[in-house]
Amino acid sequence: MALPSEVLRVDNRGEEPQRARRAVAPHARDLYAKVSHAIPAIEWPIYAADIDAIMTLKRTRNAVVLAHNYQTPEIFHCVSDIVGDSLALAREAMNVDADVIVLAGVHFMAETAKLLNPDKTVLIPDLGAGCSLAESITPEDVRRLRRTYPGVPVVTYVNTSAAVKAESDICCTSGNAKAVVESLGVDRVIMLPDEFLARNIAAQTKVKIINWSGHCEVHELFTAAEVRELREDYPGVVVLAHPECPPEVVAEADFSGSTAAMQAYVARHRPARLVLLTECSMSDNVAVQYPELEFVRPCNLCPHMKKITLGNIRRALETMHHEVRIDPAIAARARVAVERMLAVS
Repeated sequence: MALPSEVLRVDNRGEEPQRARRAVAPHARDLYAKVSHAIPAIEWPIYAADIDAIMTLKRTRNAVVLAHNYQTPEIFHCVSDIVGDSLALAREAMNVDADVIVLAGVHFMAETAKLLNPDKTVLIPDLGAGCSLAESITPEDVRRLRRTYPGVPVVTYVNTSAAVKAESDICCTSGNAKAVVESLGVDRVIMLPDEFLARNIAAQTKVKIINWSGHCEVHELFTAAEVRELREDYPGVVVLAHPECPPEVVAEADFSGSTAAMQAYVARHRPARLVLLTECSMSDNVAVQYPELEFVRPCNLCPHMKKITLGNIRRALETMHHEVRIDPAIAARARVAVERMLAVS
């Protein structure tokens, strides 16, 4: 779908913004075809100038943008070089041929990129892009757990700070948690901080899992009753749930998996009508790829992910702020836990 030329003339802020938007029109029009099913044409000029500037800045800075699946379509599909779930971003971060990495996601993801690329500059566009899971546990909490359960290995979700990772034996993501737990060859592990992820993985393995009480503020809001109501209101709907959802929600779903696993499911099965029980932008981004499918969207917004915008990605590249730095002693220990995870993957 071509961007309607008349949209480029809509402006209430003077001639300079008009000229700027007309200048980026050819490039913006090409990109708009990718996201026309997710972004109304009338909104596109709001994004076009930032997109054009980011593309230029990436070349100037020898920079790449890594974007999580929860980023909005204008970021995910238009300015990102690498996209995916936290596991994919962790893997790809090691293979980036660039001087600068801009992490369009939350702070722990930027820290993970820095752990794996200590000699590169890693930027997070907004320091306030945090995570309820990462904030639910501290290094002292991990040390206390070790004292309570001596000798039991600690498996730490990547949704944690580098300081917490440094206290752990190995990291995991929602996509590889079962494989990581079983790779240790023990009869029980401590798995933190997400209680629901730990309980959902415990239902799939013989390994006893000792869990923490952290929750994702997006996924904990979904309920089993909501799933049943969806099935009544939308006959034939296929329900896909993230494993950070409560176990009773996962039990009601047709499939549960990481965001990458959800994407793979949609690609393989192409359900005519479906719902993704996860963050809102996930559905937007998958719908861009499969406009013929009907996406029912009772999603929840992540306030932290939504702090990343085209505007602050542009400012990050213009000013080289905010650079992610990790204490070298913490980084060395945390890196081991992440690399052990990647070896299992």
